[in-house]
Amino acid sequence: VEKPTDQPNLKQITCRGWMTTLRSRRVEEVLFGVKLGLKIIVYYSRIPDNDEWSGAEPTRRQPEADQIRTEPNRGIMADEATRRAASQIPLLKTHAGPRERALWPQRLKEEYQALIRFVEQNKAADNDWFRLESNPEGTRWTGTCWFVHQLLRYEFRVEFDIPVTYPETAPEVAVPELDGKTAKMFRGGKICLTEHFAPLWARNVPRFGIAHLMALGLAPWLAVEIPDLISKGHVVHKEQQRDVAE
Repeated sequence: VEKPTDQPNLKQITCRGWMTTLRSRRVEEVLFGVKLGLKIIVYYSRIPDNDEWSGAEPTRRQPEADQIRTEPNRGIMADEATRRAASQIPLLKTHAGPRERALWPQRLKEEYQALIRFVEQNKAADNDWFRLESNPEGTRWTGTCWFVHQLLRYEFRVEFDIPVTYPETAPEVAVPELDGKTAKMFRGGKICLTEHFAPLWARNVPRFGIAHLMALGLAPWLAVEIPDLISKGHVVHKEQQRDVAE
């Protein structure tokens, strides 16, 4: 088994003779096959388990309405404690974005309720780590987040806009002070959540909201990136900056 050079996210199997359709527990994973002489090259997104080679279509169980749809082996960066905390955040019901003026106020109300619940939950666990506020329309959010490392609190400004295609599209959270300091960030200080968070968000539309974005998006990103940036000297605590200046 080897990865094709032109398709880094797919795996390649080369077999001779004929191609058998492979099926997984959720969807048919075979994307395409190209016949090259006596060889058939089959690309698919993952190696099936041993019991998936039979070709039989297994019974599919639909997730409960009040459960978060997750796939544990997808490289999600959040640890078990973070996922457990996020599971206690109320799931949203109203499928509406800023363009739907009739339903957006109800969606915004649900967003605030979920955020309040998440902040209260963090305070009860002695893990209060962010503050957010929005403009009157609920389309522009700003605030601060902080991360404690070796008994020092590092505080950062955070901001994001609600996309016009929300909730299908997750907001892009920006931490402007860290712009250009890490590879896990896009231009303008927008943190990279495409690999571990975007698929999770897509599976939970419209039930995920801003509170889930903070819990499963920003929090795990900070936990991974900030200690690394501190160790490399890219992030320096304010007290240490004053000591150097003096």
